[in-house]
Amino acid sequence: MFDGSITMPATKKRSYARQTLAAATLLGQMVALERKGQRITAQEFAERLGVTRGTVARLETGDPKVEIGLAFEACTLLGVPLFGGSAAQIARQSRNIEQHLALLPAAVRARGGKVDDDF
Repeated sequence: MFDGSITMPATKKRSYARQTLAAATLLGQMVALERKGQRITAQEFAERLGVTRGTVARLETGDPKVEIGLAFEACTLLGVPLFGGSAAQIARQSRNIEQHLALLPAAVRARGGKVDDDF
């Protein structure tokens, strides 16, 4: 007999490279600095983003599990430059990359063998 309860599997613990963690921390610090510089409370900013104050805190402390879209939206709302440039510079860089991607094959076959990600 089904009792209506659902057992969810435990979430897998993910590890991140030091550079990834450092970048997430830097982005969070940039968001916190700009938000505070504009005298916007964490609660006000959370409401503007449509998230909880706790999510803003996680973003500002560099939690790498915060959604990338949310982090980018936070930067955009505060005027924190993404990828070191203005919207026009980002669009130009994106078009440049699209041109390069058009020259590459649509799919890539595996090289075979074990991937060495020890760096």
